[in-house]
Amino acid sequence: MTDDGTDASEADDAAEPSDDEVVRTAAEAAEGIVFKHYDQSTVTDLDVTVTFEEGVLDVDVYLNAPEDAEPDREAVAQEAVETAGEAVDELFAE
Repeated sequence: MTDDGTDASEADDAAEPSDDEVVRTAAEAAEGIVFKHYDQSTVTDLDVTVTFEEGVLDVDVYLNAPEDAEPDREAVAQEAVETAGEAVDELFAE
């Protein structure tokens, strides 16, 4: 057994993504879904709010696109929220 000066709990903490990385990953994933479905010029307003506190991820997506846009704006916003959560799950699985 060797002592490299690293506590096992410190090593576990180092393997976990930072809160900033979690927030950034979720926001990028959500925005990616929106712009997968709509041209950037079609979206008149997009607000992606992500918080990650005490291990709890909260993602809100506000999307303003034409009412007749396909697919439905609410469906795209919901897909963006779900994809953000999946991206964070993958980040922790790495």
